[in-house]
Amino acid sequence: MANVETLNEMAQLERSRFGRPPPRHGLKLLHWFANDCVTFDGNNNMVSQCDPEDEEYGFHYFENRYDRNGIKLLPDVNFPYYVVGNLNSEGSHELPGYVSEEYTGLKDDSNTDRIIVSLDDDWFDKVYITTHIDESNYDSDNTYRITKGLLKIISRLTLAECKSQMHKNAFSDQTRCSMLSL
Repeated sequence: MANVETLNEMAQLERSRFGRPPPRHGLKLLHWFANDCVTFDGNNNMVSQCDPEDEEYGFHYFENRYDRNGIKLLPDVNFPYYVVGNLNSEGSHELPGYVSEEYTGLKDDSNTDRIIVSLDDDWFDKVYITTHIDESNYDSDNTYRITKGLLKIISRLTLAECKSQMHKNAFSDQTRCSMLSL
């Protein structure tokens, strides 16, 4: 398995360059996920507000198989993995329009970003972001685990707040979203 870096704060997400530059959709997808697909219960568990098993929003089973170098993208876990973000997947039309607004339908970077989750019944165990390097392989060097804390920070941001911060130089991790050029 590749060594997956963990992102804890907005500055780390910004440095990862995930979802950028446009027309990539990963940051918009992550904003949707943090605001509409996951909540936190009293025990700080990530409760699923969508149903990956039923392929809502284009979620589908992710087979954590060995790549051409004999390496798995993610660690083996006791829960199934599901991936979302393929704008060609059945059910992806359920995603908000802002996630797919720059999708060209061409073989370019407008459909390369994905979120992968491990699911245990109604809660997410882990959340990862990644990018396709071709039609069937993911970029292990640009695959990151997203912490609960970072998801909570993103969940406090509305799309309008992120848009208004686009050209501002905000320094607080709670409001820093200039890189979320939604």
